Amino acid sequence: MKAQVVDRWHLARPGNDAQSCGQHSTKTKRLVPSAAHGHGKRWQVRYRDAKGDQRKENYARGSDADARAAAVETDLNRGDFIDRKAGRETFREYAERWRISAHHRPSTVASIRQRLETHVYPTFEDMPIADIRPSEIRAWTKGRSEVLAPVSLKNTYAIIKAVMRTAVLDGVIRSSPCDGVRLPPNRKPEIVPPSDAAVRALIDAAPTMRERALVLLAAASGLRQGELFGLEVHHVDFLRREVRVEQQLCDVTGKGAGGVFLGPTKTHEATRTVPLAKAAVDAVAAYLAQGPVPEVEIWDRTNPRKPVKRKARLLFPNASGRPIQRSPWARTWSGIEKRANVALEVAGSGVRVPVGTTLHDLRHYYASLLIKHRESVKTVQKRLGHSKPSITLDTYTHLWLDDQDTTRAAVEAVLGDVPPMCPAREAG
Repeated sequence: MKAQVVDRWHLARPGNDAQSCGQHSTKTKRLVPSAAHGHGKRWQVRYRDAKGDQRKENYARGSDADARAAAVETDLNRGDFIDRKAGRETFREYAERWRISAHHRPSTVASIRQRLETHVYPTFEDMPIADIRPSEIRAWTKGRSEVLAPVSLKNTYAIIKAVMRTAVLDGVIRSSPCDGVRLPPNRKPEIVPPSDAAVRALIDAAPTMRERALVLLAAASGLRQGELFGLEVHHVDFLRREVRVEQQLCDVTGKGAGGVFLGPTKTHEATRTVPLAKAAVDAVAAYLAQGPVPEVEIWDRTNPRKPVKRKARLLFPNASGRPIQRSPWARTWSGIEKRANVALEVAGSGVRVPVGTTLHDLRHYYASLLIKHRESVKTVQKRLGHSKPSITLDTYTHLWLDDQDTTRAAVEAVLGDVPPMCPAREAG
């Protein structure tokens, strides 16, 4: 592809009777001034970009224009052309276009908007995206590491990386300033599931049969909070003693976020059937025997391309028959936790529900029960709905039994009868 350097101040094809430029003409070259003579930069580089669009760039010196034309030709022929004008777009402008066009789960959309507004835009908002340097990314990660928890920092930084990676693919920047930037090391604390006594106390502290069935089902199935709140009555098979997970209740706040609705499961693997213990099935049956669960009209966005507003019989609505939302549930759970600790203290068991325990910790408790009874990594992954076995191992590897006696027995079963003989020493 050819880039052309044009002299803006002089005509390329002047007439024979045109008056010569007394300022720039030489003995060997006659120049005729154009209408732009003396206005703006003299030299212009003209070329068509990778999309075939006409581009023009002006330079004061001819040597600079020649160098730019040569560089443009080389980049276009290599397929490495970068649009300088696009690179002047601010980070916010480009990130907003990325955010709107990228495909995310509804709950993730709200999280991305919040993280950009709170943690990213205050630093990079008005900076041209092509001007952002790795040193500035490193400074941002260092500053945010003092404010954000490691997981939150990782998730926020992942947004910046995704924006920059897309800018590279769009030809807006040549390389990502995130390349080579590492986050501060994160020592992930080991998960400590609540004890059997603490879980029993939480179940017993539930104020109604509805909350009791919900807490017991959480501990007996390992369902995520959104999966529990999104269950409908028909998802529980009382005859086969199992629960089908095929949706979750999304509680997305913020402007245009969507409010409360039924959405798809977190991943494809999260759609699953989980067997239930008799106690959990009986608790749900006893709760439903109190009276029919009311229908509620709610948006169903499990198929994002075909959202529909329908009536649903949610298994666990709130006291008003509406879907459970995060903030009210947090207050309900706080009361359950306090009553459970009071009961444990009165009993003198020496056990307490750890501070900060949430409904999600019952998911960890369920996983610990499976591991304790020697279920395989694949089984635990399937029951929890993890997308990969590595996630299960990264989270719970410390809970798998490391029995030294069993290890010794396994080796001795094969090599235990080898005589303890030393080779004879040769006579010297």
